[in-house]
Amino acid sequence: MEQARAHDAYRLAVRVPEQVRASSAPQARGEHTHGEAVSLPAPRRTVQRNSVRGQILDALRAALVGGELAPGEVYSAPVLGERFGVSATPVREAMQQLAIEGAVEVVPNRGFRVTERSARELGELAEVRALIEVPVMLRLARTVPAARWCELRPLAEASAVAAAGGDLARYAEADRAFHGAVLGLSGNQQLVQVADDLHRRSQWPLVSGPVAGRRADLVADAAEHMALLEALVAQDLGVVQALVREHFAGAGG
Repeated sequence: MEQARAHDAYRLAVRVPEQVRASSAPQARGEHTHGEAVSLPAPRRTVQRNSVRGQILDALRAALVGGELAPGEVYSAPVLGERFGVSATPVREAMQQLAIEGAVEVVPNRGFRVTERSARELGELAEVRALIEVPVMLRLARTVPAARWCELRPLAEASAVAAAGGDLARYAEADRAFHGAVLGLSGNQQLVQVADDLHRRSQWPLVSGPVAGRRADLVADAAEHMALLEALVAQDLGVVQALVREHFAGAGG
């Protein structure tokens, strides 16, 4: 049983970017029981001092999307700092940003608990996104030349590659890049930022759904990106509206 728990803790270890280097590494330890701070093994890679907070924030987001940081579990900044080879301060700052985004919640004197996102919450986010993005895409379908839509094909293809590989974190980034590029054609950066925040919030995994089982969903979502581009090129407003609503309703991208 103890070996199984140790193996589980290892699988929850956060991946760190390839280009990272060593910084200050505090000696922090924690015990892993449900509802308590989770202990992580010694880091295989560490983080550069340049943009430490940003690198850790990116790594934590990827771990959340990929399910490596488990919903309902509590993680302490010192333990994660040891994992990254940095002090607890930049980890705590990154976690505070994730708390603002609704991905974690502060647990006083213990750390940060990963939010357990329900199907209802994800459905509400999808509804809000549809209310914002559908009218914009319909307007863009009427006004944007076909050549501009064709320029977005590489982004749609990148999401398909990530989906086929079952890489949730990579797909999440590719998915948001595609939607951001589409909405960016509106010229409204405030719209792009608001939509991206909603999109990011919708990408945290369901508490009840096994992350490994979402590969087929990702492939289907990526295919919708290509279909949407084709409908936009053809200025088929009915298909555009149906695809976007279906895309959000599928709780994917």
